[in-house]
Amino acid sequence: MKIFLAGDSTASIKETKAFPETGWGMPFVYFWDSTVTVVNKAKNGRSTSSFRKEGLWQQIMDESLEGDYVFIQFGHNDEVPTKKTYTTEVEFKNNLKQYVEEAKQKKMHPILLTPMARRKFDSTGTIVGTHDVYAQITRDVATEEKVALFDMDKLTQKLYQQFGAEQSKCLFLQLKPGEHPNYPDGKEDNTHFSEMGARLVAQLVLKEIRERLPELAANIKTLQQK
Repeated sequence: MKIFLAGDSTASIKETKAFPETGWGMPFVYFWDSTVTVVNKAKNGRSTSSFRKEGLWQQIMDESLEGDYVFIQFGHNDEVPTKKTYTTEVEFKNNLKQYVEEAKQKKMHPILLTPMARRKFDSTGTIVGTHDVYAQITRDVATEEKVALFDMDKLTQKLYQQFGAEQSKCLFLQLKPGEHPNYPDGKEDNTHFSEMGARLVAQLVLKEIRERLPELAANIKTLQQK
């Protein structure tokens, strides 16, 4: 069985030169027994439109079999009007529906994920949503298409809030000058995860699988398995 990941930079496999930036799809692969292969097709900067235009979705269609899963997580690059990957709200909804319907035609199991929250706090130290519109569109599509939804926007906001405005920086690519050779001038990134952040987000995804997809959860490694 395969689990395909269709998404953007928050999930993708990073080049060595980007470390310690880590997509949640990287630690996600280690939680499964030998019957499951995770195929991470997520790629930096992709939207629902560009992911298809570049043939990445077609790769999933070509490589998948009946009974496989595809986790579909977009929004970051769809929602920014100044990006060439921008998709309107209507286009975004239609693209998600098309992905779900094509996966169903192959008798796969499509799972929709709302976009991972960015780290943004107001003056009172309360987390602020940054994907409200496109996350809601994803929820609507899941309801209309009757597919499982992992509301990662809400779940990651809750995670950051638990850490607080200052401590949550450790979940992201936040580096002081000279702290890492890949970023000699430092880095202040509130979108992309550190290794720790990616692992905790992957664990949130696994928790959703356990609660919503018991038949898939049966393939998660137990502590006794190596």
